[in-house]
Amino acid sequence: TVYRTLLNSPESLAALREAVNAAPYKAAPKAPVLYVKPRNTLAHDGDRVVVPRSAQALQVGASLGLVIGRTACRVPQADALSYLAGYTVVIDFSVPHESFYRPSVRFKALDGSCVIGPTVVAASRIPDPDNLPVKVWIDGAEAQSATTGGMLRGAAPLLAHVTVFMTLAPRDILMLGVPAGAPLARPGQSVAVEVEGVGRLDSVLVGEEE
Repeated sequence: TVYRTLLNSPESLAALREAVNAAPYKAAPKAPVLYVKPRNTLAHDGDRVVVPRSAQALQVGASLGLVIGRTACRVPQADALSYLAGYTVVIDFSVPHESFYRPSVRFKALDGSCVIGPTVVAASRIPDPDNLPVKVWIDGAEAQSATTGGMLRGAAPLLAHVTVFMTLAPRDILMLGVPAGAPLARPGQSVAVEVEGVGRLDSVLVGEEE
C-alpha cells in the first residue's frame, strides 16, 4: 500500500490561509493527513501517464518514498528509521483541486498516476533522509527545485506519528510529502523527477484519446 502525506510542507499549509479554520475542522491539522494510492494507480519508470479528458494538466507531486522493511506499530521516533528497508522515488500525479482536506478520489486515484522506482536504495546508504535535493524537470527544463528538509515532520517523526494509529507492513510505502509549488504538466510533455542519491523517474503524459 502506498500512502501520501498531505500538507507536510509548511509553505503548503500556509498557502491555505484562513481556509484551515473553516468548517468542519476549524483548525490546522494536528496529526498527519494521509490518503491511499490504490493498486490501480501504481506504475513504473518510463510508463505513460494518461491525462483524463476532463483535465487540461496534472500536478506533479515529487516525493521521497519511505519503504517499510518490517512491521511498524507504535514505533518510537528514536528507532523509526530502523524499520525502513530503504528509500525510493515517487511521483504522485493528480488532477489540480481546491480541497486539500477531503480531495475527491477521482482527482487522486487515476490509473497509473503513482510512479515508483526505479529501485529501492538501502536505508544504510542514506544517512540523512531529511537533507536530499529534489528536482522536477518538464520537457528538460527545471520546473521545481527543493529538498526533503524543512518538512513539518521529517522521516522519523512522520513514521512515528503514523504508526500510532495504524500499522505499516513490509513493502508499504509512506511518502514523506510533496514540496510546495508542485508544477503542472500537460499531455505531450515529458516529466522527470530526481531525489539525489535515491534515483530518477521519467514519465510521458498522453491525452486520454491516445
